[in-house]
Amino acid sequence: MAFETLTYRVEDRKAYLTLNRPERLNAINDVMPREIRQAVELANEDDAVRVIVVRGEGRSFCAGYDLKQFAEDDAEGRWNQGPVWDPVKDYRVMKRNTDDFFSLWRSLKPTLCQVQGHAIAGGSDIALSCDVLIMATDARIGYPPARVWGCPTTAMWVYRVGAQRAKRMLLTGDTIDGATAAEWGLALEAVEPGRLEAAVEELADRMAGVPTNQLVMQKLMINQAYDNMGLSGTQTLATLFDGITRHTPEGRWFREFAERDGFHEAVAYRDSGQVIPDGGGPLPEHKDPRRSS
Repeated sequence: MAFETLTYRVEDRKAYLTLNRPERLNAINDVMPREIRQAVELANEDDAVRVIVVRGEGRSFCAGYDLKQFAEDDAEGRWNQGPVWDPVKDYRVMKRNTDDFFSLWRSLKPTLCQVQGHAIAGGSDIALSCDVLIMATDARIGYPPARVWGCPTTAMWVYRVGAQRAKRMLLTGDTIDGATAAEWGLALEAVEPGRLEAAVEELADRMAGVPTNQLVMQKLMINQAYDNMGLSGTQTLATLFDGITRHTPEGRWFREFAERDGFHEAVAYRDSGQVIPDGGGPLPEHKDPRRSS
């Protein structure tokens, strides 16, 4: 199978699913979610594969959704529908993406995620949909759109780190480095960047020595515990909320800011920690020196 946004190969009982848009820091376009699902299905159907390794080409794992496509070039109005918002239309698009990402969690075979650089916003959704996450110590993970214009649709933060730390992340939109992620249990392990690939390979090889049926049964049993906690219902709520965040007064304020000054500048303001006004309010008049250039 030929892929547009990722590469896929099988070697030594491992399937390597590598996001391959390095010029855009592997940002998610409208093709990537579907191709992730297709690659996972391919690996699950292949008796030569026991473990799936998920990686990103270049200096970052995934920098989130490609705002150039999903926001600036949103000709179909999927992310910004204008004054009248159709929540079902929005939900249909985003739930499909969520389910595509979550094919990594639902995969019968274990999925290991290797994170260098960034796993930000939608990129964190992909990473946290994998069974095991290994990060470089200097990599960053987080969901900055929690500040405005987003809600993590896979809803995995609370299941990974518990309510208090999930609130710490999603009530600020902050990011943390790999070392902190490992300390919190968000990542299994954080290693020096030069050892990242080797650490992932060591664990993947260890898992790949176990018979497939054993791997499948252990994973299904563990996943069932999360299903019993209401994971599916939480994701439905999160996906609906994600659409709402883009159509609140504050979400429209952010969109207007981006239309006037560009998404780079709007995101820099959002992530700087400056106050985002309730109800939107007037746009900032001048560039603040705390925002990135």
